Order: sequence, then structure tokens, then C-alpha cells
Amino acid sequence: MHKKAAKLLLIIMIICSFQLAGCKKQVGAEEDNAVVYEEEEEEEKIIYKFGFSCIAKENPYFVTLGEAIRDALQEQGHSIIGLNKDTNLDSQQQIEQIQEMIDEGIDAIFLSPVDWQEITPALEALKEAGVKIINLDTQVAEMGYVDAYVGSDNKNAGVLCGKDLIERFSEGGEIAILECPSMNSINERITGFEETIAGYPFEVVARKNVEGDLTMAREAAKEIFAEHPEVVAVMCGNDPTAVGACVAANEAGIKTVSIYGVDGSPEIKKELKKSNTRVVATAAQSPINMGKTAVKTALSLLNGETYEKETYLETYLITKDNIDMYGSDGWQ
Repeated sequence: MHKKAAKLLLIIMIICSFQLAGCKKQVGAEEDNAVVYEEEEEEEKIIYKFGFSCIAKENPYFVTLGEAIRDALQEQGHSIIGLNKDTNLDSQQQIEQIQEMIDEGIDAIFLSPVDWQEITPALEALKEAGVKIINLDTQVAEMGYVDAYVGSDNKNAGVLCGKDLIERFSEGGEIAILECPSMNSINERITGFEETIAGYPFEVVARKNVEGDLTMAREAAKEIFAEHPEVVAVMCGNDPTAVGACVAANEAGIKTVSIYGVDGSPEIKKELKKSNTRVVATAAQSPINMGKTAVKTALSLLNGETYEKETYLETYLITKDNIDMYGSDGWQ
């Protein structure tokens, strides 16, 4: 009986020892007392409100640029206003529209100025309101107000057109220029063109300010062709201007003139595919890539991340010889 009692007592002691182990307090080394921490909640994403103000809403280039920006922002949950506002090429109207966007509480604005000098009061108002400025396509005169610039290599666009002209007319000839001094992007294109043909036997016999507008370009080109029917080429500041010059050439029966545009728009690419067109080339840019790049830059800026202060995107020449590489149904 004593042996059975001793055995029973041993079993009871073992059971009690396991129970005590299960109730062990957290003592000793850290690894003996593992603590489960709840995962920290993800930091709440900041949603930004952007404004958009461009030179002219009727220009397909700016329509596509605005849509590219909108799509890139909405993919990340941000909002944008101003896409439906039209400046009508009126600098004062653009300034008033920008003030309305400031009043609506935008955090940043994508801005392409109607007039690169007259836009300064709007830049001052934006800066005073703490709104970040992402200058697009054509630079403002007072770049000190700008937080970032994203545009095409506009000077190279003019250089490409100039080189093509030299190859086509080695003997030189009379040329005309349709420009817009209030838009720095067009100024750079014309400068690149003129610097490239300098020293060659070309003479600029006419130049008109058409404000980048198709209708104004048509009327101006009509006057030029009447006064200078021997012009061999017309350098245009953008594609709408080139379309206007092309219409005027057709109306005047001018068959030998070569017309240059800048943009690479679907309209001008469709014109290039025609066998009897007067348009010979367009220095192309991509509003889609510009929009995506601008959004990436703006968000990095607002989030305090590293970003490029100035970004210049590639420009390249589209002619009849390579038009099939780019198609004519949309922007590249």
C-alpha cells in the first residue's frame, strides 16, 4: 500500500507542475516572453486637388494633355478642376479663371500661359495662396515663381524643320514665318528654325503673328501668298497654324510651297498621308507623355520627394517617309 500511495503522490505532483508552467508569469529573458504586437495601421493617403489652365481649349494638343493629366490623377484618387475652362486666348480671362480655382482650394496647378509675360499677376496670387505651380509646354517669363517645368524640347523642333528645309531646297528661296511672340514655346521653335537656316540662301520675306490660331493663320497666309507667290516654304509655330496655311495655299492654287508644323497632331498626320498635300513635315511631341510626367512631378513635389525641377521631352520629325511608323488615328 505504501508503494501505491507513493506512486499516486508522484503523479499528482507532475500534474501540478504542468499546470504551474501553464500559468507562468512573464519573467526572465525577452525570448521567453514573446509579445504579439498589433500591426500599425497604414498611414492615411493624402488626396490632392489640382487645377488646370491652358492656352486654348480648342487646340487638340491641350485637350489631349488635359485628359492625360486627368487620367493619371484619377488612377491615384486625386481630383482636378478647370479642364472645361476656355481662355479664348485672353490672358486676363485666364488670370480670372486661375483666381477662381485658388478660391476653390486647389493644392497645385498645371499651367500653360496664354501670354508668358502677362500671366505674372496670376503667378503672384498662386504663390501667395501656397499653391504649387507646375508650368507646362510653354514657359512663363518669371520662372522664379514656378516650382517645376515640364515641356518639350521646342528649340530642337525648330532645328529639325530647318534641317529638312535645307535638304529640300539646297538652292535656297523665299520663306514665310507664322509665329506667336506671346508664347515662349513657339518663340523657341522659330529661333531654332532660324538659327539652323542662317548662312544658307534663304530670305524671310514675311512673318505674321497668328497667336497659334488656325483661322488667323489662314487669313495671314492668304495675304502672304498674294504678296509673295514665290515663297518656297512656310514655317508654322504649331500644327493648327500649319493647317490654316495649308488651306490658304489650296485656295490660292499654290502647289509648290512646303509647309512645316510642330505638334504631331492626328490632323496634320492625316494631311501628310495625302498625295497632294502642301504639308511636308511636323516636329512631333507627345502630350500624353507630358501629362504623365507632369503628374509624377507634381505628386513628388507635394509629397516632399525628390523631383526634376525642369524636364524637357524629346521632339522628332514626322514626314511622308515615316508617317506609317506613327499612324494618324491619335497622338504618339
